[in-house]
Amino acid sequence: MLGAFVEILLAVKDTESARAAARELEEIAKSLDAPFLRAAAAHCAGAVDLAEGNAERALAALHNARDIWRDIEAPYDEARTRVLIALASRALFVYLSLWLLLFKARFILQAPTVEVSYQTCGETAVIVAGAWVLYAWFAAEWDKRRVPFAVGDKGVRRARVLYALALIAFGLSHFAYVNMTAPLVPAWLPAHVFWAYFTGGTFLAAAAAVLVGVWARLAAALSALQVGLFTLLVWGPILAAGHVSAQHWGEFVVSWTITSGGWVVADSYRDVPWPAVNRR
Repeated sequence: MLGAFVEILLAVKDTESARAAARELEEIAKSLDAPFLRAAAAHCAGAVDLAEGNAERALAALHNARDIWRDIEAPYDEARTRVLIALASRALFVYLSLWLLLFKARFILQAPTVEVSYQTCGETAVIVAGAWVLYAWFAAEWDKRRVPFAVGDKGVRRARVLYALALIAFGLSHFAYVNMTAPLVPAWLPAHVFWAYFTGGTFLAAAAAVLVGVWARLAAALSALQVGLFTLLVWGPILAAGHVSAQHWGEFVVSWTITSGGWVVADSYRDVPWPAVNRR
């Protein structure tokens, strides 16, 4: 009954009461530890998050609900959750795309010959690429009819291209700003300048592999892993040392978010063999 109550409250745009009802359902689900209730609670939480405009948090809850529905073989409820996943994926993709176009692309227009303009766009582009993959996967029929070029296999392919362009920007930044990247290499590694150049080269190689479709799955996975390792080995120790500024926290969050976006793009190759050629 609480699940239906949440839907009614959302229909009349009473999100505050809907949130309270969703939390009550979550508490009941925790106390009884019943899969059906846990799925219903996650579905309601995701629906409220979506109504409040938090598409990212909504996706996490809705994917959890979908997985539970699938495990307990409840196809109707799974289909209802997928509808919300489609809406949340669309909202996240549109929001991030607008952020990239309106707030980040202007740096390239203002300073087209400065590499950092492309690097800052690349950071957002990776996140957009990850959101695009989700949108392409879970697109509703409305999207398939009106924007077929952005969903399905075509949409996934375009998201991968965007990811590759971001990797090019990352790679070039390691060469253009080696004096800034080399000091970030962990102290226990020798030849800091070499590792700065090596990292830049691997980003460029991964970009080429994704664009031409030669070992693209491996390239996407390794590039995402590289960003993740950078997050742990560079920003992790800085945060652990306690000498943390707002800039350090910002860099850590951005790096971790880029890692997440990269893994989503890498996961889009799940059906592609690792050594595949001409599979873009």
